[in-house]
Amino acid sequence: MNGKIIRNRIRPKWMMPLVIAAIVFGFATVISGGKSLFTEVGSVAAGNYVPFVLWFNFVAGFAYIFAGVGMAQDQAWSKKLAVFIAAATCLVFVFFGIHIAMGGSYENRTVMAMVLRSGFWLIVVRLLYLRFKMVNLSSL
Repeated sequence: MNGKIIRNRIRPKWMMPLVIAAIVFGFATVISGGKSLFTEVGSVAAGNYVPFVLWFNFVAGFAYIFAGVGMAQDQAWSKKLAVFIAAATCLVFVFFGIHIAMGGSYENRTVMAMVLRSGFWLIVVRLLYLRFKMVNLSSL
């Protein structure tokens, strides 16, 4: 295994790009969500946004950042947080689908964003599972 040793464990080379992606994704989510929620220009630009999806994504952005910091520090709890983020995102996506099925207004870009968010966090969960399986942390 190639990478840096963290607490006598070797960090895989893919971990830092994953950490950076999670943190950048989090900041981008907080900034775009904040603009849409708290500025008139952002609200107009958001179009037919679905309030519960927008609020969830805005708050989740902070969790993305926190999870990224935990992953950077090789904290086992970051796996649990990533599982929570992935599950919550998928659940909101389901409710968003119900909203659409019931004739609610929405933007196509929101559908694509939710696909991206769900997919990203499901991949993060899988990679963290492999990471902590490698270091034999069966207590998770």
